[in-house]
Amino acid sequence: MPFITLTTDFGTKDHAVAVVKGSIYSELPEVTIVDISHEISPFHIIEASYIIRNAYKSFPKGSIHIIGIDSEKNPENQHIAVQLDDHYFVCADNGLISLIINEINPQKIVEINIHDKTSTNFPVLDVFVNVACHLARGGTLEVIGKIKEQVKTFKGITPIVNVGDKQIVGSIIYVDNYGNLVTNITKKLFNEVGKGRNFVITARNARFTQIYERYSDAINFELEKGKREEDGKKLAIFNSSGYIELAIYKSNPKTVGGASSLFGLAFRDRMSIQFE
Repeated sequence: MPFITLTTDFGTKDHAVAVVKGSIYSELPEVTIVDISHEISPFHIIEASYIIRNAYKSFPKGSIHIIGIDSEKNPENQHIAVQLDDHYFVCADNGLISLIINEINPQKIVEINIHDKTSTNFPVLDVFVNVACHLARGGTLEVIGKIKEQVKTFKGITPIVNVGDKQIVGSIIYVDNYGNLVTNITKKLFNEVGKGRNFVITARNARFTQIYERYSDAINFELEKGKREEDGKKLAIFNSSGYIELAIYKSNPKTVGGASSLFGLAFRDRMSIQFE
């Protein structure tokens, strides 16, 4: 039986997550449910897309991913199920899937049309769970929806490469649990534009002239511990998802602060890379 994953902005204080899981188990007692995250900022589809895009590939082919972000159905926000990279995604057509697709073309998209058979007060429970269970039993997309050619796109978060390849202008797309700042500039784009040239990354008052592969690469372990620049050191790295990340070594937002608070940067704030 395929895995079913859950990504929502429900949080864990209320009963919503338990109700969704209970409904799935009532239909499919032997299914495996995995929580990707329930701490997405409310209605934050860019944050959700970053997390899902970097998580789904770790699951077996055929896994079904329920995404409960901005999921209320209305004339501008239809429900869809998408087969992509041999996985299934069940969500609202609010632009989120376009951010996950990136460079991969969907295998099939349907607009879900089973709403007349369900109550839609709680669409993740009433619609998305039914679709996910149908797919987990081996059902086809065509049974629960009509074929759709494309999904709604979300624009405005693509980095801009200025004339002459001398500058990349990007932005912050995600702030992680440590307060580190993930930008929308990938290692691939950086290498393609930079071609090995020297550079300066500027983000408000923070400046970086080197990008590390790991956090600890920024620390000189040849020095005695008391003489190292360690806790609180600012650095830029290529993170495990292949994006440039601005960070503080061993940061803690609840005590010493993280890159977000110390640099004064948040979601969608601008950063740039200037090449020599």
